[in-house]
Order: sequence, then structure tokens, then C-alpha cells
Amino acid sequence: MMLYRLIQQLLLAGSDLKLPPPPPQPRPPARLQPLLRALQDDHRRLDRRAVHYGQRYRSGYWAIYLLSALAVLSAVLPLALGWDSPNHRLHPYSGVWAAAEVLMIGAVSTIYSLGSRQHWQSRWLQARTNAELVWYLPMLAPLLSHDGTDGEANWYLRVFDPGQHVRSADELAQICRRIDPLAGELLADAWSDEAFIADYAHWTVQVLEQQRHYHHGVAMTQSALEHRIHRITSVLFALTGLGAVLHLAIHTLWLSLVTTFLPALGASLHGALAQSEAHRLSATSRRLVVELETCIGRIRAALDPGAPQSGAAVRRNVESAIAVILDEHQDWNLLVRPHHLPLG
Repeated sequence: MMLYRLIQQLLLAGSDLKLPPPPPQPRPPARLQPLLRALQDDHRRLDRRAVHYGQRYRSGYWAIYLLSALAVLSAVLPLALGWDSPNHRLHPYSGVWAAAEVLMIGAVSTIYSLGSRQHWQSRWLQARTNAELVWYLPMLAPLLSHDGTDGEANWYLRVFDPGQHVRSADELAQICRRIDPLAGELLADAWSDEAFIADYAHWTVQVLEQQRHYHHGVAMTQSALEHRIHRITSVLFALTGLGAVLHLAIHTLWLSLVTTFLPALGASLHGALAQSEAHRLSATSRRLVVELETCIGRIRAALDPGAPQSGAAVRRNVESAIAVILDEHQDWNLLVRPHHLPLG
């Protein structure tokens, strides 16, 4: 398990999130199954890359913040233990704490340097965007013409005017170019097939339900993490204040330890929380849950037997749903990219 996941589990220990059960696995239309199989390896490769760099980046900044607080503890602990006194029997070992402090500072510098040189953040953002966009290509395929007359390779650019994160996805354009002939063969007369239209709409709803469930979980988890860290840091700063008051009457180096390490730990937790953007991720995911629910309702309404031009309505509403997903990716990129630390 990566460090940031372990820390998150420890911080959320005892939280009763009560996440709803996941929706059933989507069942794609028969026409689109060869397209999903053709994209399976690309998606798996990009997803592995995104997980690799995402774990490094997020574990990296958590490690930097927490190691900084522990370095403060290592600097103060010899004084509190009395090892700094030449008369103390463990004085010869007092350098162990200094060595620990140096090692922690060295670890912080190493993580910072590696993250910057290897571009953990920017590679994570690019790979995650590519993996997600490849995942939605089969949903986008029926909305396009695949007769070769459009000179734009990237399918998303044929329909939408997305953000720069999509325009700069050269790898995505290569994948679109490769599978374009297959998509044209599979979907030549798709919109004249009422069974395909119904299966396509139902499958899209199932995929959107999965996304809605995912973002509901993100909103609950990030909100719980934010509140838990705020409670912990409130206790840490309250203990710091109490230690400072007691120090007026009780002169002991242990109180100096309390008033030095606890605020450093509280500041580190707040810094990591700000770096993770837990509050804004929670708010964005809550908004997206509502928007996806609206998209799902519109697609279902388009399948109503009494709805006129159901094919056109399905097409229009699926396009709107993909636009919502693209907007979410743009928002996520704009949210995360400024936090370089710089680890990206």
C-alpha cells in the first residue's frame, strides 16, 4: 500500500462513511464490444502509468510535510530527554537524534528533487486524463462520422471545444487514428438500428451511474478527511496553547517539546490537506453527482416510448453528458496543476 493511502486510512479510522453499494457493471452493446477490446490494452497501460505517478506524487507531498514535523521532533527531543547534558549517561548517544534529523531533511530534499526532475505531477495529470478519455472513446464513437473526411484525428476535437489538457493529448490522437476504421465498420448504420440505440443509451446510463457512484464516494471521503484533520489540528493547537500557559508556572523541557512539535505537526497536516485540495474536490464531486444525475434522467427520458425523435434525443443527451465529463477533467487539471510543491 502506498504511503498516502495508509495515512488516509489512519486519519479516517473509525469514520462511518456509509458509502452506497456500487452499481452493476455496464453491459456495452454488441456493436461496441470489439471497440472496447481494441482499446483495452491502451486503457490498462495508461491507467497503470497514472496510478504509478499519482501514488508517487501524493505520497511524496504527504511524506515531505510529515517528515518536516518529525525533523522538528528529532531536533527538540534530546533537550527534553536531557541527553544534551554532559552529565547524562546517554549523552554519547545524543548525536543519534541529530543524525535522524539530518536523514529526515535529506529524505525531504530527495523526494522534492526526484519529484521535480521526474515530473511526477504533470505525468500523473497527463496519464490520468488520457486513461479516462480513452475509456470514454467507445461512448463517443457513435456520435462521429468515420468516413475519413474529417482531418482531425482526436475524436473529442471533432465534437467539442475542450480545454488544453485534451488538445495536448498527442497519444490520444494516435489511438483515435488507429481505431477509426474499426469504428466506421462497426457503426456504419447504427442510428437506423433501434435496438442499438436502446442498448447504447442503457449502457451510457450504466457508465454514468458508475461515475456518479465514484464521485459520491470522493465527496464523502474528502469531506470526512477534511473534518478529521481539522479536529486533530484543533486539538494539537489547543494543547500547544495549554502547554504555553503551563510553561509560565512549570519550567520543564517537556513543555517546550509540546509547544514546539505539536504546532509543527498541526501545520504539516494542514499543509498536506491544502495540497490535496480536499475541500474543493469534495465540493466539485458533490456538484458533479447532481449534474450526472441530470444527464442520466435526460437519457432515460429520451427512451420513453412517447418521446419524439428518440435517436436524436439520445444522441444529443449523450453528447451533453460527455461534455460534463470533459468539463470535470478540465476543472480537475486546473485544480491540481498549480500545486507543484514543485513535485511536477
